[in-house]
Amino acid sequence: MTVKMILQDKQLFNPAVLSITPASILAKFQAGVANVTAVSLGSGYVVQSAVPHLIMRAFKNLAAVSFSSDYSFPQAEALKAAAAAGPAASGGAPAAGGAAAKKEEVVEEEEEVEMGMDLFGGDDDY
Repeated sequence: MTVKMILQDKQLFNPAVLSITPASILAKFQAGVANVTAVSLGSGYVVQSAVPHLIMRAFKNLAAVSFSSDYSFPQAEALKAAAAAGPAASGGAPAAGGAAAKKEEVVEEEEEVEMGMDLFGGDDDY
């Protein structure tokens, strides 16, 4: 079976105008799956394409708990060892030795100011 003419919106087209390749179909499908996955992750409705992202997010949460507590598991030990080794030395910056070289910056927090705004515009008179 071959396509002789294409009818779209009351117009006839030659089949040569169709330039659909398997690569373009695959690209459109991947874009659609990416959109479905993004909506799934944003809404909390789990679909199969979002499962790897959810597992990785759960692992990140477990690793964060492991770093801030005494709880540990083998993969977290590997992360702790990598964090203890520190980042790789950059080519241009020499490593400063000791804690004396590090300066802690104190950030002053501003006090919250009551603006006196009422969302509903009403007075307290009932």
